[in-house]
Amino acid sequence: MAHKNILHMLTPQKHVSPFDLNMALDAGYDAVLPYAGVAMEEVTELVQDVIFSRPPDRGVRSAVFFGGNDAVLALDMIEATKKALVPPFGCNIMADPSGSYTTAAAMVACIERTLKNRHQKALKDVTIAVFGATGVVGYCAAVIAALEGARVKVVGHDGIERISKRAKEMEARFGIEVEPVDGSSDEKKTALIEDVHVIVAAARAGIQVLGKDQIQGASKLLVAADANAVPPLGIEGIDVMDDEEAIEGTSAFGIGALAVGPMKSKTEYGLLQRMIEADEPQVLDFRDAFALARTLAS
Repeated sequence: MAHKNILHMLTPQKHVSPFDLNMALDAGYDAVLPYAGVAMEEVTELVQDVIFSRPPDRGVRSAVFFGGNDAVLALDMIEATKKALVPPFGCNIMADPSGSYTTAAAMVACIERTLKNRHQKALKDVTIAVFGATGVVGYCAAVIAALEGARVKVVGHDGIERISKRAKEMEARFGIEVEPVDGSSDEKKTALIEDVHVIVAAARAGIQVLGKDQIQGASKLLVAADANAVPPLGIEGIDVMDDEEAIEGTSAFGIGALAVGPMKSKTEYGLLQRMIEADEPQVLDFRDAFALARTLAS
């Protein structure tokens, strides 16, 4: 008898993402079941219902996926799920809140590829400024880059206090070093980017983080990537379709949101398929997403 692959998709928000539902079904899941408004304290009971409803040798055919809009909460839900497992009963576990894990992974993979192709450099060779690091995509991009050895500056648009708390959280959780920086004015942002090699703009959609004059004044800049596809774009002078395109007036190359998008989708699709094809239960977060995305980018 064929055992169906079933994905239980949980989110703390009002709705489960239709994007993720479509992606999971296209990846090959036989059934994708949405659960909205899930609180942390409900995770254990739901997960144990998932694992105890099937014999241990069929646990790998069940999966739990966490969505939402909070990168850290999704990691906490993964940990709660792992604690809820009762061996030999198990299941696959994955998170991708607001697509942030796979988007950040794809973006950093594109940056890594561009550094190699255009400048013969690696992530460990550069300083990266991440704008929007309190958000889901920026947070994950900052952590991925720091784990790969980059010197990472996380920029606070509203001053130093909130971003400093986020930086301490990153450092405690992942054993990395990131530098919080005040980016609350154009003058401070201009001064900051004079000493960085890579810029990641992951601020809220429709907000311009940096203007063309600022980018052209960043003499050390090698690569700039913009996660925003909603006008005005996050970095003036980078088109949404740019993929290793020269940025006018600089020696740098730009990566636009719609160049990152296809790789993000392939990464999420690939992780979902990995769970379907696995012989042993998987636990997948943004680190696994980056490992896959960099193979897609090479």
